[in-house]
Amino acid sequence: MCLRKGETKMQDKNINSQGPKDFKNALKRFWLSIREWKIKIIVAAVLSLISTLLMVFGPMILGLMTTSATESLKNQSAINWSEINFLAFVLIATFLLSAVIGYIQGVVTSSLSVLYEKKLRNSILEKMRRLPIGYFDKTPNGDVMSRMINDVDTISVSFAETLTQIITSFTTLVGYLVIMLYLSVTLSLIAIFAVPISTIFISRVLKKAKVYFAAERTTLGKLNSIIEENFSGQLIIKANNHAEKSIKGFDKVNDQLYNESRQAQFLSSLTFPLTHIFLNLAYAGVCMLGGYYVISGVISIGGIQAFIQYLNRFNRPITEVAQLSSTIQQILAAAERIFNFLEEVEEKPEVEKSLFKQIMNKDRKFLGEVEFRNVNFSYDVKPIIKNFSVKIKPGMQVAIVGPTGAGKTTIVNLLMRFFDPNEGEILIDGVETSKMRRDEVRDLFGMVLQDTWLFSGTIMENLKYGAKRVSDEEVYKAAKMVGVDHFIKSLPNGYQTVISEDSDNISAGEKQLMTITRAVVSEPLMMILDEATSNVDTRTEQLIQDAFSKLTKGRTSFVIAHRLSTIREADLILVMKEGNIIEQGNHKELLAKNGFYAELYNSQFSEDV
Repeated sequence: MCLRKGETKMQDKNINSQGPKDFKNALKRFWLSIREWKIKIIVAAVLSLISTLLMVFGPMILGLMTTSATESLKNQSAINWSEINFLAFVLIATFLLSAVIGYIQGVVTSSLSVLYEKKLRNSILEKMRRLPIGYFDKTPNGDVMSRMINDVDTISVSFAETLTQIITSFTTLVGYLVIMLYLSVTLSLIAIFAVPISTIFISRVLKKAKVYFAAERTTLGKLNSIIEENFSGQLIIKANNHAEKSIKGFDKVNDQLYNESRQAQFLSSLTFPLTHIFLNLAYAGVCMLGGYYVISGVISIGGIQAFIQYLNRFNRPITEVAQLSSTIQQILAAAERIFNFLEEVEEKPEVEKSLFKQIMNKDRKFLGEVEFRNVNFSYDVKPIIKNFSVKIKPGMQVAIVGPTGAGKTTIVNLLMRFFDPNEGEILIDGVETSKMRRDEVRDLFGMVLQDTWLFSGTIMENLKYGAKRVSDEEVYKAAKMVGVDHFIKSLPNGYQTVISEDSDNISAGEKQLMTITRAVVSEPLMMILDEATSNVDTRTEQLIQDAFSKLTKGRTSFVIAHRLSTIREADLILVMKEGNIIEQGNHKELLAKNGFYAELYNSQFSEDV
């Protein structure tokens, strides 16, 4: 769990981008992402080629059978049944072999699709791990989820079918064309005439359609975010009578998605009738001229029969590709969104040689001294921390207080290396955190946040989360120390009680005590407490304070506090305002100064009274 500056930056900036902006580039990126399986693709293509070519010869064999029979009747001779039976056997064998090879090709292509789906999901998850926290502050969760779920599903579901169809259609088209040219060049030219004309019209339609398909994908991400927010915030929505406004907001985006989908589907659906108009005209021309050729003896009746069958099937791959155009647009739009996500700027590379061992040396005891030296930090261009310097002695409990936006949480974000300073240094036991790996720095800290997070699973699984090789007995001991053991045992299944997805079957106070227990189990060297008592009652607050006192004993700890009454015993209180430390000292010293801290404390005290 990370600390965030706020949720105010979750805007529609990323949602409103268009794609695929560049069809050729999207196609190139797609190929680069699947080329590791080029052997499988080649095998699938070859199998599809063989299967299709076998099917291509079907009408030719039927034409030979028809010609053999008609020639016998024409010459008033006996039908050569041995020849016809042989051709029939060849025809059946050809169809069966084509079906078997087609099945094998389908298995290969399907396995390719599954592998690609797995690769994409793993890549997205790995990318999420390497992205800076700032990305998630700016990007709606629903947009990221839409890429991982909807976009990946769009690709995986359609990829195998589309790849197979494209290979089959292309092979069929070429095979039919070769045989049609062999039978009659003139008739073939009539059939071919329809292709470039229909292609010109279709390409113009698709150019307009791809814009709407791209917008449809991005709007879907925005809609997912709204659904997620409405689902998780139902209590707040109803409590504030905001349901009607929420519905209006949802309807607005849903209507936008409807209009974009309608436009995309309407334009893509035009490809089918446009193709058929020209192909049917060509079909009519072939039938009329072909009849004349049969009467004139230019071509046999079996030949024209085969040609018409080929022409009929010649139309099919063109039609199928036209119908696939919308699917291809959807795949590429989804792929580009995924590729754009995978190309987002990551955290700075880790140091090649970490100095972590300098503070975790067997011959040296870890102290827990923390120092900020002239630290400056800004989100985008807005300065948040300005020339921040402080040295914290080992074992001190440091409280950070100040108004909203003062930079309290940012200090902890920098300490945990969720962000790195623009200028200055942060040191732990004299070693710069920037010269250690991020996971090493974060392993030093246990963290208890204001917003508790428990996942769906048993209480025992939740308490062991993040801990390395910890026994159940150690968990029991930690729970007793925190004071939550009795509550857990009172549950129907004790430590094996399953927590719901939203953990709504556990009170806020008990959840917080469990997160403290989890921190105890992990045995951290230092602690961070971020306003962990702001959402609980006074009695529970005292329990949490007692538990935290036990946890922080002998450990350097940082407390971000809203209720100043909870940090009276802190060794050092840093009072922040607009990114600067304006006062520091213990509770008594700061009250004696009668400055900003005293003003904050007295105002809270008067409110409590």
